[in-house]
Amino acid sequence: MNRKYYYLVGLIVIALFLALAISSFRESITPYVSFSEARASGETVQIIGKLVPGSSVYDTSRVALSFQLLSRQGEPMPVAYSSGPTPANFEEATEIVVIGKYDGEKFVADQLLVKCPSKYQGSLN
Repeated sequence: MNRKYYYLVGLIVIALFLALAISSFRESITPYVSFSEARASGETVQIIGKLVPGSSVYDTSRVALSFQLLSRQGEPMPVAYSSGPTPANFEEATEIVVIGKYDGEKFVADQLLVKCPSKYQGSLN
C-alpha cells in the first residue's frame, strides 16, 4: 500500500479522537444561568445566590438539606440537596453556587459550592 493511504487513515483517526475530546469537554461544561433560565432549561446548570437566613432545614433521617437561595436580582429559589453532607460554614457563606436541575418545584442540587468570607480580610487601621 502506498503512503497516502496511511496518512489518510492517520488523519481520520486523529479527527475522530479530536471530535471525541471536544464532545466530552462540551458535556463537562456547566454554564451559569439566571434562576428563570434554570427553570426553563431542564438541563444541568449552575446558579449562584445568597442563602436566605433561617431557611435551611437539614433532615437527618433522609440526609437531605433544603434551603432558599436568593439571586442577585432578589428572586427566590427553593433548593434541595441530598448528595452529601452539608458543607462546612454553610450558614456563614457569602454566596452559594448550586449545580443541578430544576424539577418543576425546586432546584435539585447535585453539588454545592460555598463561598465564604476570606479569613485574610481585615479592617484597615
